[in-house]
Amino acid sequence: MKRRHFINRKAWVLPLIGLMLFAGSCKKYTELVPDNTFAEDDAYSNPQRAALAITGVYSAAQSSPYTDNTNRGYPFGAANTIQGDMRGEDMMAIPSFFLITYENSYDATTANNTAMWTSLYATINRANIVITKLKEAAAAGTISTDVETAGEAECRFLRALSYHELLIHFARPYNETAGATHQGVVLRTVGINTPELVDQYKNDGRGTVKQGYDLIIADLDFAEANLAAQSTASLRITRATKGAAIALKTRVKLHMGDYAGVITEGAKLGTAATSATFTAPTALGGYALTATPDGPFASVGANYGNTESIFSIENSTIRNAGTNGSLSTMYSKAPGRALVVISPIIWNDPSWKATDARRTLLSTTDAATGVAAKYYFSAKYKDPATWTDANPIIRYAEVLLNVSEAYARTGNATQSLALLNAVRNRSVLAADRYTADSFPTPASLIQGIINERRIEFLGEGKRWMDIHRLAKENLYGPNGIPAKTSSTVAFSAYNAAAGYTGARSIAAIPYAGATTSFRFIWPIPTVETQANPVLAQQQNPGY
Repeated sequence: MKRRHFINRKAWVLPLIGLMLFAGSCKKYTELVPDNTFAEDDAYSNPQRAALAITGVYSAAQSSPYTDNTNRGYPFGAANTIQGDMRGEDMMAIPSFFLITYENSYDATTANNTAMWTSLYATINRANIVITKLKEAAAAGTISTDVETAGEAECRFLRALSYHELLIHFARPYNETAGATHQGVVLRTVGINTPELVDQYKNDGRGTVKQGYDLIIADLDFAEANLAAQSTASLRITRATKGAAIALKTRVKLHMGDYAGVITEGAKLGTAATSATFTAPTALGGYALTATPDGPFASVGANYGNTESIFSIENSTIRNAGTNGSLSTMYSKAPGRALVVISPIIWNDPSWKATDARRTLLSTTDAATGVAAKYYFSAKYKDPATWTDANPIIRYAEVLLNVSEAYARTGNATQSLALLNAVRNRSVLAADRYTADSFPTPASLIQGIINERRIEFLGEGKRWMDIHRLAKENLYGPNGIPAKTSSTVAFSAYNAAAGYTGARSIAAIPYAGATTSFRFIWPIPTVETQANPVLAQQQNPGY
């Protein structure tokens, strides 16, 4: 029986076609195509329809189905940020939504890690399908080669982003073995949308971590070469561009320990300048830090035009992570649900000066008239009513700090300090600005950069990335998942910049050498290992 799969033009969403498509019985569709839908084979019949197909990949990245088939912002609508924070110590979980992640009690059946795996592969599969269909349409003369190549570049950018997210959660860091030859994740560049393809690829095994990173870099190189230099209006930060591909390469190469590569990529975005301020070339987006640290988090809608955001995932009033998943719901005080709060561990850290503007501009308490405060909250996400805050994937501030660390690790302390101060100085008093004397050794400078990353990206899900990449080195991080505070901590434990000496009742997970060390990375989900006997034999040890 011929299967016809339809795309809803009003929603701009392409249905995921993967393994589950063929699990049920075949349903016969009418040959009359409704006005607002069209068959997948017709989705590439002209450039306008092809554009909708590409938009469908962004839709999959914003939200593929959660384990209960609802929209909770997996993988990149919100969940990558929330899970990245919950795996670290600087944001704290309030019972009970995210305690499994926060307390490291996950297994191969728990929902959050399972949903991250399945939604990331759903995004990858959608990207792969669209790439194939675009090539077929170009070969048939339905769309131009330029349209095909540009569309493929957007798909490969999102595929690279997805594979990197998989690698930081389900595989050990790049430097775990010489040559990164240890187990990575399953690598697919073919879209699976027929029973025959399901049968062909159903027993794929894991590639190495190096193979994963090689694919990511190849995808981002292709994206840089073929993406538009910049988009306009609200699409400026929500569609992939050349600058976004370059920016993401600074992150990926930092994880690889390719510090010269980080410097080279950053230079394309203006980080080799000798001035105290840095700006990307206009032809690559003209990115620059906003004057104040809250600039990228202005009122909903207004932030789409800020100069600092390079790539974000859009949430709208009709498509968002909802009350059970959105950033503003989880991170905000009432009327938000207030389930992710700032931990006193970072609030009290001496490297975060008590007078730092980020304390007042980007955080708040839940105090009200006649009601005592209990916690500090991030104020980065402003819309707990309709959940339309964009999810910040990468900002120019990250590019500057990525390159700053690379310079510090390769002996150029002067340029490293200039980049670090560019980010930090907009938030601190003149008396608190770093000088060359602030860091007597290269190691102290690198530690200063890591400290700044914890403050600058608080509430943006970046903490796990640094814990993961630094754990094996065991010089600048907690050498595993750090011990954490419980939500029972009293508000009196918050003392800005005074150091935290209170209880950390959630035990640390050492990177290696302990009976719990296997929990440093997530298990491959049971739904995957039950369907794939090869992966069942390649499960992460300990699960």
